[in-house]
Amino acid sequence: MTHLRGLSASLLSDESRGMFAPMTKHKSEFLNIIGERGFLHQCTDMAGLDELMAREKITAYIGFDCTAPSLHVGSLMQIMILRWFQKCGHRPIALMGGATTRIGDPTGKDTERSVLSDSAIAANMDDIQKVFGKYLRFGTEDDCILVNNADWMDDIGYLSFLSDYGRHFSVNRMLSMDSVKLRLSREAEMSFLEFNYMILQAYDFVELNKSHQCRLQFGGSDQWGNIINGVELHRRLKAAKAGIFPKEQIKEMTDYDHNEKLFGLTTPLITTSSGAKMGKTASGAVWLNADMLPPFDYWQFWRNTEDGDVGKFLRFFTELPMDEVKRLESLQGAEINEAKKILANEATKLCHGEEAAKAAAETARRTFDEGGAGDDLKTVFIDKTALAAGIPAYELFFSIGMKESKGEARKLIEGGGGRVNDEKILDPKMPVTLAHMTGAGYIKLSAGKKQHMLVKVKG
Repeated sequence: MTHLRGLSASLLSDESRGMFAPMTKHKSEFLNIIGERGFLHQCTDMAGLDELMAREKITAYIGFDCTAPSLHVGSLMQIMILRWFQKCGHRPIALMGGATTRIGDPTGKDTERSVLSDSAIAANMDDIQKVFGKYLRFGTEDDCILVNNADWMDDIGYLSFLSDYGRHFSVNRMLSMDSVKLRLSREAEMSFLEFNYMILQAYDFVELNKSHQCRLQFGGSDQWGNIINGVELHRRLKAAKAGIFPKEQIKEMTDYDHNEKLFGLTTPLITTSSGAKMGKTASGAVWLNADMLPPFDYWQFWRNTEDGDVGKFLRFFTELPMDEVKRLESLQGAEINEAKKILANEATKLCHGEEAAKAAAETARRTFDEGGAGDDLKTVFIDKTALAAGIPAYELFFSIGMKESKGEARKLIEGGGGRVNDEKILDPKMPVTLAHMTGAGYIKLSAGKKQHMLVKVKG
């Protein structure tokens, strides 16, 4: 948990100090669903939020910075909680960080982010928005809305911002936040630009409350301190406006506590059973946009889930009923592979559609069960003259991206893991030529049992 020395004690319920028991019964349908599925980690005031959500429809948001042309699986838990929120009748906001992307959230980072141009941020934002359309409903007044924090931050006057909002932040408290303290403890430099990120994220919450009556912010548990800052900033602004100051007297604002209070709720950070960070593989990030990662590769990522993670991922990343999740996670031995296929099908269906999920499953069946080559296998094109001359196998594996270095490709083949058209390669230097082309017009390359690609000629 992020250190929060100096915060108003009344902001934090007892439950906020640890993870919630999954069987806790709530009045709110939404909290019951995400509690049973394991999404709940911390909340500023669970009893108050439960009472509010049981009584009325509310608005909540999550912020996404635009640092790449796609979000990856590491962001999927936050997208899924917005999806459940909407399915339970509430209104989600997906906040695009058109302004905060220029700064970069220092949480969990040892170095400052590379600075992106405004045009690169805008292009990334356009591509990321396509992801939300797969999971969230847009179109009517009550549906999910997309907002961009550049709309209210671009024209902020520096001096007026410091005067109106900066005075409500304690540098002592900011230095105690894990995102800052951990960076400084490693003697890694943190710029003043990054140091301001938490202030701007807090201001986002206040602005969304003012413009969209947003009462709740979601985030991963690493965002706990940033979320608390937004709740606290709103509280202090209301206190100052009412003439109730200093901060020790804020607890007297009973009307504010009941009618205007903001809330924060975090989800647990996910790692795999082997301790790896969720969303990353040896081949790179698991992107949600099809032009960044083909649907078959996305399907295969879920199919390769470790046995111990199957139940957890079914809860988080599918909408299967909990009775079915419990049945699938209880499978043992070879039967767990059927649960993995169901996980892959359901997760891919949500992200890429039912047809893409079926096509990926069929490609996997033909590739792995029958030893053939399915239609959705990744395909690369090689110059015909190069293949005619012959390309050493280890160089080909490296050049098409099956291995990150020529040394890794050599090691793979020497260990018996490299194949051409399902035949083991005995020598890393063996030339792959046009003679290996099958009657179907491709060469199938395999790195181990799970990674396959097709090579076709161009020219």
